[in-house]
Amino acid sequence: MDTFVLDSSAVLRYIDREAGGIRVRAIFEAAAADQAETYISVVQWGEIAGRLRTRIGADAQKQALENLAQLGLQIVSVTAERAVHAGELRVDRKIAYADAFALDLAMESPNHVLVTADYGFKPVADLARIEFLPAK
Repeated sequence: MDTFVLDSSAVLRYIDREAGGIRVRAIFEAAAADQAETYISVVQWGEIAGRLRTRIGADAQKQALENLAQLGLQIVSVTAERAVHAGELRVDRKIAYADAFALDLAMESPNHVLVTADYGFKPVADLARIEFLPAK
């Protein structure tokens, strides 16, 4: 079974129907058919929540998050160990702290694939399998 770790940029591409959004939809469809698993860090989930609140307001944000949650996206909590590892990745590999949580999840298994539209992950592509969505 395929296991995908989505970062906030991938989910936002799906929401906004931008380049790569069809690929993310296919991942959600595979998860609905029990052919894949999808994960997102709670930190990335928070980024999505913040962007939606800014764009569409509190009431619509709540509904949008509920709709996303129904797609089978498993939200992974932050543990102390995960937070430390993300901090180390941020310092050692010069990536954004929130991005480090997505990378940490992808690094859990060689079967995990991080799906992102953020090309800031290019310098850490040696640490995990990363699928880059097309540029806008």
